[in-house]
Amino acid sequence: MHYISVESCRSPEQLTRAVLQVSEMLGMYRAELARVLGLQCGDIGTLLNDKQYLKPDTEAWQQARSFIDFYQILYKRMDGKEPEICHWLRSDNADLKGVPLLLMVDDGQLPRVRQYLLKQTRSSQ
Repeated sequence: MHYISVESCRSPEQLTRAVLQVSEMLGMYRAELARVLGLQCGDIGTLLNDKQYLKPDTEAWQQARSFIDFYQILYKRMDGKEPEICHWLRSDNADLKGVPLLLMVDDGQLPRVRQYLLKQTRSSQ
């Protein structure tokens, strides 16, 4: 796993590649990423084949930036330790009342999970 910042994702190509890399590093299925971004599964295949990039000023663009920001916070919080990152993402969280990955994928709660993680990071500093 390596650090990716939202600040480094200025162009459609950069953001598209970053979001695909992050989802791969987190071990997410294409369908899971599609749901987080509000896209169809086939759209992810098109993005993977470099046939299309995320378009600025769309819901998918905003979700992708939020997803990269979430990853950035999680990466810093877990000191880049892949096992801890993956464990946190897939473990039941009493405060969130669910599994963070499932909350983001099934319930569209990326903003809530991101905000929780940000709050936890700030309170531990």
